[in-house]
Amino acid sequence: MKKYILIVQGGGRPKGNTAQLVSAFAQGAESAGHTVETVSLLKNEVKGCLGCNACRYGKPCVQKDAFNDLVPKIKAADCIVFASPLYFWTISARIKAFIERFYCIAAEDPAPPLGRYEKYPVKDCALLMTAADDFFWTFQQAQSYYQFALVNYIGFHDRGMLLAGGCGDTNGPPQIGKTGHLERAYVFGRDLYPTEAETP
Repeated sequence: MKKYILIVQGGGRPKGNTAQLVSAFAQGAESAGHTVETVSLLKNEVKGCLGCNACRYGKPCVQKDAFNDLVPKIKAADCIVFASPLYFWTISARIKAFIERFYCIAAEDPAPPLGRYEKYPVKDCALLMTAADDFFWTFQQAQSYYQFALVNYIGFHDRGMLLAGGCGDTNGPPQIGKTGHLERAYVFGRDLYPTEAETP
């Protein structure tokens, strides 16, 4: 079954390592017949949640930014892919702000599971990340946030992660093309949803 995949790109460089990783992933997913849409948070500003709780009283989010226009895409998507460079050992502030604003699309849950208070739309999710460093612990903070916030708390279904380390010096030009990560991203996108024949 073909899917609608929404990629949310939180990098600051339009042609940087993360943008290239996203492009390769999208090409792979499209080759499998999926519909892919990429939204850049560099072009679509999303501010962090204010915690005002207006949305808990039936009001729309009080902030007038791009998130309100993205809500229909979020609700329509089968899978939301979060793409970010590694900033201070975790996801970028743009991606973090985007996730925080999910608060305004949550519904009341009369019997929430442990650790949750509200009900979110059921989605699949995946994580794409790039970094200059490539230590065994480079992505641990980001992986932890992804797992706890998106999978454990919001309740999304994890489809996997591609953590692309060793993409060149932060002060230099993108070097991801020399790493093999783009090829892996293409395959990740292509195989995100195995066909019935491939499913054991």
